[in-house]
Amino acid sequence: MHPELKIQPLRYVLAIVDEGGFHAAARHLHRTQPALSMAVRELEQRLGEPLFEKGGKATLTPFGAYCLPRFRELVTQHDRVSRDLVARVEKRAGHIDMAAVPSVASRLMPRLLSDFIQRYPDLRVSLHDGNADFVGRMVAGGEVDLGISSLWQADAELDFYPLMRDAIGVVCREDHRFADRQALSWQELQGEVLIRNGTSRLLSGTGAEPLLAQSAFDISNMISLNAMLEAGIGITTLPRLAFPEECARLRFVPLSEPYVERQIGLICRVDVSLSPAAAAMRQHLVEHLGEQTREADKPS
Repeated sequence: MHPELKIQPLRYVLAIVDEGGFHAAARHLHRTQPALSMAVRELEQRLGEPLFEKGGKATLTPFGAYCLPRFRELVTQHDRVSRDLVARVEKRAGHIDMAAVPSVASRLMPRLLSDFIQRYPDLRVSLHDGNADFVGRMVAGGEVDLGISSLWQADAELDFYPLMRDAIGVVCREDHRFADRQALSWQELQGEVLIRNGTSRLLSGTGAEPLLAQSAFDISNMISLNAMLEAGIGITTLPRLAFPEECARLRFVPLSEPYVERQIGLICRVDVSLSPAAAAMRQHLVEHLGEQTREADKPS
């Protein structure tokens, strides 16, 4: 049976050798010399061999000389692990893997991540972006700690915490007849060339669902979608956050009848604890985005 070694007596042995004697080691460690001597004797009994020669000197026996570098290695490793664990608990070390839908990754995360890293400068963050299905798969598969997305349908493996709501609107070119409108009903879109995209399924189950049947194109890539819109080939529907602000020729008009929105929230695995770093990120996002609504887009 292997002897169970406690770290503190090993520290005493190292201090006795490094300080040159029991008395100096006791003074350095702020312990009494009898307490130090007793701890060393108990360690020797546990090991079954003396570590120091008789006479109260700091002279190591051959067995003690053999043990010394191994004690030092064990204490060093113990302290390294302890520091790492404490650093993670105190958010001074750690790595967070996240996934987010592109609109959130590009519009919201730059500021949120900048604020987070200022608060926790020793943490590292990796951010992956993709559609809602991609984010859900990454979280469910344990490839990321947290996801930020809309949840298309309930999933027993995933926990969804709502953060904000994002209104759906019509996107068209600046010279389109809808461009200057304040709001639109879906009936007014009848007869228009509608370009479907990855978020068009948000219309399913709403009064605007008939629009999906008249789609002339289905384009999931945002660069290609923007090019089609800027060319005046048709119109599309998008959440407000996903509207390409950099495209000066495009306009966003809220869809009022029906009013449709997507709910964006935090996704994590059910019954799986977050690391201290990931928990800090979750709290940061909840504090900054919790249940925000885009009321400016909601028609009165």
